[in-house]
Amino acid sequence: MPLRIAIFDDNKNIRESIAMLLQTEKDFEVVGSFAHVLDCLEDVTQCSPDVILMDIEMPGMTGIEAVKIIKHELPDVLILMQTVFEDDDNVFDSICAGASGYILKNFLNTKLIDAIKELEFGGSPMSPSIARKVLTKMQQIPQHVSNMPAPDYKLTAREKEVLACVVNGLSYKMIGDQLFIGYETVRSHIKHIYEKLHVASLTEVVHKAMKEGIV
Repeated sequence: MPLRIAIFDDNKNIRESIAMLLQTEKDFEVVGSFAHVLDCLEDVTQCSPDVILMDIEMPGMTGIEAVKIIKHELPDVLILMQTVFEDDDNVFDSICAGASGYILKNFLNTKLIDAIKELEFGGSPMSPSIARKVLTKMQQIPQHVSNMPAPDYKLTAREKEVLACVVNGLSYKMIGDQLFIGYETVRSHIKHIYEKLHVASLTEVVHKAMKEGIV
């Protein structure tokens, strides 16, 4: 079945351009296109997307607020933020709210399809600088101290190595270089980690790994 995608952007030209680009992929289907997020939960419920492309700056209510609403009710939906500035604090806030990654608007034509595919296979497209900010925030959260052993999620030894690299803020390429494995192998391991930990974003992976002492 094709991957169902919904677009939220107040710029009609951008929405139409994204839709045309996505329609070139036979495995993608655009199921919704919206100019605001004031009715985001209703819109998403009706069109049932697998992936949402969300602009951060939206009229009436921001994309960040929309992410919080959507993820609270529909935690399995993957959300990719669109932004103009990579190191904007809004990007960081979006990831912490539950978004799985982001893409710069300047690179929509060249990198959007790959970014969506990365999401589909368990990845989280984001720069190391944003990932580090997320990690720093997670490390500041008091962790529950317990003598109970960490839950057994049936992670393989290699998956635990990859997870440790993720917790340390390494990018996919850096993980591959450190563990001497290919990029696609890293993606495959991370997809399995997401499935076994029952999480949907990089933030959740790091938080769960640190909170439960998995690595």
